[in-house]
Formats: sequence, C-alpha cells, structure tokens
Amino acid sequence: MPKPPKSIDFATTLAELEAIVAKLEDEGTSLEQSLADFEKGVGLIREAQQSLSGAEQKVAKLLEVQGEPVLEPFQDSGDAE
Repeated sequence: MPKPPKSIDFATTLAELEAIVAKLEDEGTSLEQSLADFEKGVGLIREAQQSLSGAEQKVAKLLEVQGEPVLEPFQDSGDAE
C-alpha cells in the first residue's frame, strides 16, 4: 500500500479524502481503481487521525494548570457543515 507523504497538512488530507469519496461514488470507476482509491483513503484517514491526536495532546499540554491537565469541552463555532 503506498503511504501518503508525511508532510501533507490536515486540510490537504481532507481535500484528498473528499476527492477519493467523489471518485468512489462514480459508478464508472472500475473495481480495481475503487479498491486502490479505498486503500489510499484508509491511509489518509489514519494520517488525519494521528494529526488530530497530536493536536489534542498539544492543546491538553497548553491547558495544564499546576501540572494537572484541564479538560474543557470544545465549543464549536457552528461554521462546520
């Protein structure tokens, strides 16, 4: 399975995933191409999850008070779909 480059940022990863989903929804795509795209998508999802996990750890570290992490609920601005 080809691995995506590690230097891809999160937004680029999401854009690539959206493109893969669009290709997978195309009924004219061959089974072989669909499987290859799916495999690439799984790799991109793993990379995105690692990126999010790293960001979460950084946020937790920034919110530490007297050596104890302070967990605060995420306040979504409502801009997402």
